[in-house]
Amino acid sequence: MFYNFEKMLVKDVMSKDFLLIDENEKLNSSIEKMLANNLVEMFIINENKDLIGLITLKDISNIKKNNLNENLPVKEYMNSKLITIDKEEDISKCRDIMLSNKIGRLPVIENNKLIGVIRIKEIRDYYYMRVEELSVQLDNIISNINEAVCVINKEGIVVLWNKKSEELYGVKFHEIIGKKITDFFPNAMMWKVLKDKKPIYNALHKPKEDSFVILSIFPIYIKGEFLGVVSTDRDITEVMGLSEKLEKVTNTLNYLKKEVDKYSSNSFSHIIGKSDKILEKVEIAKQVSKSDISILITGESGTGKEVFARAIHEYSGKKGLFVPVNCSAIPSELLESELFGYEGGAFSGANKKGKIGLFELANNGTIFLDEIGEMPLFMQAKLLRVLQEKEIRRVGGTKNIKINTRVISATNKDLKKLIKEGKFREDLYYRLNVVEINIPPLRERKEDIVLLIDYFIESICKRNSLKLPEIEKDVYDILTNYEWKGNVRELKNIIEYLIIFSKNSYISKDIIPNHILLKNKHCDQSQEECILDLNEAIKRLEVDLIKKALKVSKSNKAEAAKLLNIPRSTLYYKISSYNIKIDK
Repeated sequence: MFYNFEKMLVKDVMSKDFLLIDENEKLNSSIEKMLANNLVEMFIINENKDLIGLITLKDISNIKKNNLNENLPVKEYMNSKLITIDKEEDISKCRDIMLSNKIGRLPVIENNKLIGVIRIKEIRDYYYMRVEELSVQLDNIISNINEAVCVINKEGIVVLWNKKSEELYGVKFHEIIGKKITDFFPNAMMWKVLKDKKPIYNALHKPKEDSFVILSIFPIYIKGEFLGVVSTDRDITEVMGLSEKLEKVTNTLNYLKKEVDKYSSNSFSHIIGKSDKILEKVEIAKQVSKSDISILITGESGTGKEVFARAIHEYSGKKGLFVPVNCSAIPSELLESELFGYEGGAFSGANKKGKIGLFELANNGTIFLDEIGEMPLFMQAKLLRVLQEKEIRRVGGTKNIKINTRVISATNKDLKKLIKEGKFREDLYYRLNVVEINIPPLRERKEDIVLLIDYFIESICKRNSLKLPEIEKDVYDILTNYEWKGNVRELKNIIEYLIIFSKNSYISKDIIPNHILLKNKHCDQSQEECILDLNEAIKRLEVDLIKKALKVSKSNKAEAAKLLNIPRSTLYYKISSYNIKIDK
C-alpha cells in the first residue's frame, strides 16, 4: 500500500439517523414507521431503552414472503444476536467485522443504549472521502517533488507526467498525457523496460545538449499483475550545485556523531560542586554566556575548562555547534587548514573536493580553542585577523567567508609570561581575554571532592552496568586530603581504578594506589596530632579492638562481646555505627 489511512473513530463517522421501536409494538405499524423514515432497519428496545434486537428490510421481505402474522409484537421477529461496536473503536475495525460477518450495519452501544449506527454507506462515504483527499495530496506531492516522474501503462500510454518532467523535457502535460511515450521519445528507455520488465538503476541520460540526468526505471506490479512502468529522473546539474553543501553537512554529521558519543547533554548542571569558589565561577560564566564576547578560561590541567566552555555554549542558546580544538594536538603545518579549511587541489594529498574548516563548522555556534598558548606565532596572526574581521579564507581560496562564531579559549599556562618571552602576541591576548574565568584547582575546593567522588562512581557504574559499591569511610578521608595535581581528571581516573579493583562491591583503603597513600595528609593513629583529638582516638581504638576480637573469635559476635567485656547489644550497635565489615 502507498498510504496508511489516518485513524478515524466510530464516534466521528457514525450516523445518528436510526429508528427505535418498543419490543411490544406491532410489526405492521413498525414497518410503516420504518418506510416513512426511509430507513432499511429498525432497532428494538425494551422498557429500559436497552437495545435487544434488530429487524432489517430483508427480514421484512421474508416475513411477507412467508405470509407471517404482522399483528404480533416485533420482539417475535427480531434478531437478538447482535454484533455491536464501541464508539472509540477505529472505523477500519467496523469494516473488517462487517465483511467477515456479512452484515450491513453495526449498532454503536454505550451503556446498553443505542447512540449511533455504522452502515455500509458510512464506511463507503468515509473511504471515498479519504481516497479523494489522498488523490489531491498525491497530485500535489508528485507535482512538487524535485524529480521528473513519468508513468506509462502496459500499452506504453503516458498516464502521469509531472511539472518537473515538463521543465526537464520541454513537453507539456496536455500534450503527452494519453499518448504513447515513443511518439515523443522514440528511443525512450521506458519502452525497453516495458518490453523486458527488467528495472534500470541510476542510468546516465542526456535529454538536452547542456544537461544530464540520472534516471531509474521500474516495472509496476500489483498483486502479481504487471500494470506498467514508472521512471524518476533527477537533474544532476542541480545535484552538483549542492555538492559543496552536502560535503559540509556530511562533515557536520560526522562531527556530531563523535560528540554525541562523548556527551549526552552539557550544561551548568554538569559542573559538580558546592564550594564558594566554584559557584562564583559558574555565576560569572552564566552572566557572560548570553553575550558574544571572547572568553579566556584559565586553570591547571584537569580542572574542567572544556566542561565550563561547553556549559557556556549550551547556556547561551546558540543554534550552532560547539567545536572543541586542541591546538597542541594538531601539527602546526596542518593547523591553518584545519581551522579555516581548504579548497580542492590546494595541496597534495588533500581532498579533491576541498574541506570546510572548524571555524565554518562552528558558524552561529562556539569554537573552543584549548591549549591556546601552544599555537604557533604565524597562526596567532591569522587568528587575530579572523577575530577582527569576522571572516576566514580557506587555504588555496580567493574569497573571504563571513562567519558568526563565538571564540572561547583556554590555557594552563601564564600567557603574560609568554608575551614577555615573545611566544604569544599581546594584541591577540587582549582580543581573547575580554573576560577571564580562572577555574580553581581541586585542592582549593576540597568540599567538592566527596560530591565528585559520588558523581563519578554513579556515572561510571551506570555506564558499565555495575552495582554501586559501598565505600569505606577512610577512603573519603584519604581522597579528600590528597593534593590532586591532576585535578578532576586525575580524580576520575582514580575512581575508575578503585571500581575496577573493588572486591564484592566494596571499596576499601587497601586498594588505593600507594602514591596516594604515601602523599596523603590523612592522620594515622600514630601521629601525635590525631592522638590529641580524644574522640577520634577513642573511635580508632574501639574499631581496632572490635576488629581484633572478631578475628580471634572467627566472627562469632557473642564470643567477641565476651572478649571485649561488653553486652552483645553494645557490640552490635558499635559494629553498625562504625560500619565494620565482618568476614564470613
